[in-house]
Amino acid sequence: MLSSRGTKKAESLHRPWRYAAAHTYDAETNPSGMISLGMAEHAPMRQEIATYINYKVSFSANDIGYRPRPDSPARLPQAVASHLNSLLKPTVPINADHVVTASGLTAIGSMLAFTLAEDSDGILVARPVYGRFELDYGVEAGVQMVYADTEPEESFTPGVVMKYEAALKDAVSKGITVRAVLLVNPHNPVGRCYPKETLVEVLRFCGKYNLHVISDEVYASCVFDSGDPRAVPFTSILSIDAKGLIDPTLVHVLWGFSKDFAAGGLHLGFLITASGPLREACKVIVRLHHPSTTTQAIGAAILENQAFVANFMEKSRQDLANTYRIVTSTLDKKGINYVKGGTAGFFIFVDLSPYLPTNTSTTQGEFALAQKFLDAGVFLHPGEEHAKQAGWFRLVFSHEEDVLREGLRRMLLVLKDGSY
Repeated sequence: MLSSRGTKKAESLHRPWRYAAAHTYDAETNPSGMISLGMAEHAPMRQEIATYINYKVSFSANDIGYRPRPDSPARLPQAVASHLNSLLKPTVPINADHVVTASGLTAIGSMLAFTLAEDSDGILVARPVYGRFELDYGVEAGVQMVYADTEPEESFTPGVVMKYEAALKDAVSKGITVRAVLLVNPHNPVGRCYPKETLVEVLRFCGKYNLHVISDEVYASCVFDSGDPRAVPFTSILSIDAKGLIDPTLVHVLWGFSKDFAAGGLHLGFLITASGPLREACKVIVRLHHPSTTTQAIGAAILENQAFVANFMEKSRQDLANTYRIVTSTLDKKGINYVKGGTAGFFIFVDLSPYLPTNTSTTQGEFALAQKFLDAGVFLHPGEEHAKQAGWFRLVFSHEEDVLREGLRRMLLVLKDGSY
């Protein structure tokens, strides 16, 4: 017999389409396997990291113990601070003491929910947005997402704070205490970066209501030249002077290896914060979410080799630009609508509402189309990004070119067929 909370958590496993189908396709060994256009991984770059680890990383006895010796320098936090000072260009330099290391951003989301909010409190976020935040912040800590509904492009305008204001007031009327605003920059699933002027207004809004700002910048290096004149460059929240806007100890940044280094399996994520009390609370909880010392040694060895990092990032950006153009040119040719101006991440937000069946509810229509894709050997996740209207899907393009083209071929055959 489970506890009531254990029973409730187990029930979430049976929520329709909560979990993604696995990618099993291989052109030679399994040509009829599933092609997942739903999993946000940069598949072509994984071999680069694997090769580097195999040939360039060596381990000491210190790297396979429970933890580094007390007299050992904070090697990984120092490497992270140095890397992020170059990447994020913060107005106040990051030092190693500002870095909390955990086993990925999922773990850090859970830690932040536990330390910043009470059970059933809320985290405010504009949607459409990555749907798994509900799990990251809710599974252990019981914190809920409070959504400010926007059009896909509306979130990036300074006026989005009016939607935040309305959602905040609605939450208060329902007895929900909002503790923080969550930003995803670069954005998942829209693939855009926030303009500086919008970030300033979000900081001002959070300062007004004494809310924490959680800026998930896990795609910070996955910014590429899309050739679109509407594309906005990446600006880290830490590069904005908080003076007169918000208490800097309320601003927290998340970053990790899963996207920038195509290494989700390393489970390395970092919280960057100037808040001493938050760091202390997280360092207690991280006992349950600590990455292995071996993984930490790998992460440090990667970041300390800046020549490798620069070369890797250049290859990554070129690959993303190439596959982005393949997808957008295909969608343009077929007259399929999507959010323009993408410049970051692994995905395009695509409007497939014209292809939903007309004899079902909106949610069921998305599920029906997703099932049709699944039957054809290609996976797109329905409803996961919580669009304001039904029919929007996140299409992940960060595949080897031949895999991407085959996935698009299967998807287009379903849309052309139109039978359910």
